[in-house]
Amino acid sequence: MPLGDVSSTYTDLVETVFSSTIAGKAWLASAAFVLAIVQVLTASRMWGKLRRVVPLEFATAKRIHIWSGRLAVLFTLPVFFHCVTMLGYRTTDVRVAVHSTVGSFVYGVLAAKLLVIRRKSRNYPHWVLPVLGGALALVLTTLWLTSSLWYFTNVRFGF
Repeated sequence: MPLGDVSSTYTDLVETVFSSTIAGKAWLASAAFVLAIVQVLTASRMWGKLRRVVPLEFATAKRIHIWSGRLAVLFTLPVFFHCVTMLGYRTTDVRVAVHSTVGSFVYGVLAAKLLVIRRKSRNYPHWVLPVLGGALALVLTTLWLTSSLWYFTNVRFGF
């Protein structure tokens, strides 16, 4: 199937729920951003912080952390597909340049975090995983601020 057919199918699918692909991206990215906040809160709880703010047992926090991370990645995949195949890397203004540059790193940071998790007992200092998790949360926050928040405040707030 040629790339044009895939892009057209993607657009048709997204526009069955949202008014445009850009609106769909904004809402899917917002869902991923909310889940990133859940990730930070549950990770903090698992590391022994925020016990009063997140009053969960370790096992519950871990389960929520794992599933919110999986869902966050799932929500970012259509956004990533649209950005790469239909928009590409752009530098038309500062906001777009920051968004494009930071977006180039999101899955690299995610891959690094997942590699450390899989090999957590092998010679990594204890601070590496929280730093990578924090970096991923920072990347997602920057992407959300330079895309979804901008869209909702400058274009349209709605589906």
